[in-house]
This record gives sequence, C-alpha cells and structure tokens, in this order.
Amino acid sequence: MSVYKFVELVGTSPTSWEDAARNVVAEAGRSLGEMRIAEVVRQDLVIAKGKTTFRVRVNLSFKILREEGEVVVTEDDLPIITYDHF
Repeated sequence: MSVYKFVELVGTSPTSWEDAARNVVAEAGRSLGEMRIAEVVRQDLVIAKGKTTFRVRVNLSFKILREEGEVVVTEDDLPIITYDHF
C-alpha cells in the first residue's frame, strides 16, 4: 500500500515560467523523496523596479516513505463495525 501527499509550492525565475517550474521541482527534490507529479496550477509575473520575475504555483505529489520497523495497518487489520441499532 502506498500513500501520497500533495503540497503547494511557488517557484521563481528571472527568465521564464519553465525555469521557475524547474527551480521549484529541483529545490523540493533536495528534501522530498519519491516525487510523482508536478502540476503547474498558476502562472504570474511580479514586476518591481523595472524587473520581471516569473512565478509558478505548483501542486507537487510525493510518496510517503515509512521508516524501518514502522507498523502498517491494512484493511484486514481494521475492525468491522455494524450499526444495527438505528
């Protein structure tokens, strides 16, 4: 059984939206293992003092890795609950 988590991240670049997306994935990869999907959900520009910064908002999914010896609960381990008193 695998579990995945989504996080929303923002990446920037002075040159392009593509570079901004690459930057956010590269930086996230330094601390997140088993990244799966990076979806660009928004692009915008920040214009300040005559300079343009490309920004992307990315939804990034990654696999949750369990530690050695960690207990994993499966559906077979869950109790069966019935509500026959309703």
